[in-house]
Amino acid sequence: MNDTLIPLILGMAAVTYIPRLLPFLLLNRLRIPHKVNAFLKAIPVAAIGALIVPGVLTATPDMPAAALAGMGFTLIYGMFRGGIIVPVLGAVGISWLILALAG
Repeated sequence: MNDTLIPLILGMAAVTYIPRLLPFLLLNRLRIPHKVNAFLKAIPVAAIGALIVPGVLTATPDMPAAALAGMGFTLIYGMFRGGIIVPVLGAVGISWLILALAG
């Protein structure tokens, strides 16, 4: 490994870690209003939806129903059972099955 990479990696780690640490140190005792807290909790869901849904809809352009069926399985299974492995594998399996049956 090049000797110049170690300071670069440590610098990037510090630049990444400090912005995450400062809010915990400075705002530790601040009470967040309920509406703001609810808004902040919705951000990850919105971000995941914005990142994943367009990709799902364009993954199988010839057969969008396969992608929608896989997404539907993941949504329904995830709502009732949770987890990651079974929804992902189930969505892949259902999408593959629909694509295989369609030809």
